[in-house]
Amino acid sequence: MTSLDVPSTLPVAVIPPQPSPKGAPPRRTSLTGLWLLPPLLCVSFALLYPMALVLWESLSPETGGQSLEVYRTTFASQAFRSAVLTTVYIGVGTTVGCLILGFCLSLVIAFVPFTGSRLIGRFIDIFLSFPSFLIILALVFVYGSAGMVNGIWTDATGESSGPVDFLATPWGVLLAQITFFTPFVMRPLLAAFSQLDTSQIEIAASLGARPARIIRQVILPEARPALVAGGSLVLVMSLNDFGIVLFTGAKDVVTLPLLVYTKAIFDYDYPAACVVAVVSVALSVSLYLLYRAGATGTSGGHRAGA
Repeated sequence: MTSLDVPSTLPVAVIPPQPSPKGAPPRRTSLTGLWLLPPLLCVSFALLYPMALVLWESLSPETGGQSLEVYRTTFASQAFRSAVLTTVYIGVGTTVGCLILGFCLSLVIAFVPFTGSRLIGRFIDIFLSFPSFLIILALVFVYGSAGMVNGIWTDATGESSGPVDFLATPWGVLLAQITFFTPFVMRPLLAAFSQLDTSQIEIAASLGARPARIIRQVILPEARPALVAGGSLVLVMSLNDFGIVLFTGAKDVVTLPLLVYTKAIFDYDYPAACVVAVVSVALSVSLYLLYRAGATGTSGGHRAGA
């Protein structure tokens, strides 16, 4: 080997780990969790403590002590069973109606070019801040017994009353809730459609795909997360809605929130009102989790098949 030859292998220098410099402050990992205590205490006091009081009151009959007597009495009443069924079918019906109507309107606003589409999108944002009783008043002015539609009918025919009289029925409550809650589905859908690559739609159309197939295979998979989010929100709000049901004046439509109000304010039966409130919370959480599980399973199966 000459002086110009280079060995094929060179020794590798191992650098030992450097010790931490003296005077460096130690890591305070034990104090990190203390920052979570204030918000947890606030949430516990503002939310969990009142719920615990409601649960305790539902187990306290007027005779004293703690028992399930109030639950047995409440579950045996026909008014309670009817309120549960009414709450479920109004909540499910409102959710389905909002999903269908919101999806169709969002498709038109996002993909059909027309003058004023941006203005309508901004109006939807403003509509979300409206109180629910304004929708009821608007529907009363249009479809009420002395509303515009019946007024036109009586003026044209000379009859004393018009043919439209459904606001005080479950159909009126469904119409009011669908009208009020549909923008809560449209807002996430419009945001999802704004992120959609329109070149996919153009390619599918150039290959001869019809609009129904483009919606089913291109647009709907991208919109499914937004539909799940909007539908979950509408379902929870519809199950716990009180103002729309009260302002419609539908005597035959008694939901669980309205039954809580009746038991507490008119009957002064606070243990029974607490029982209905506990059942209402359990029903809302159960249907919400069921909806989320079903929607997530459908989305996962669709992606696996794709």
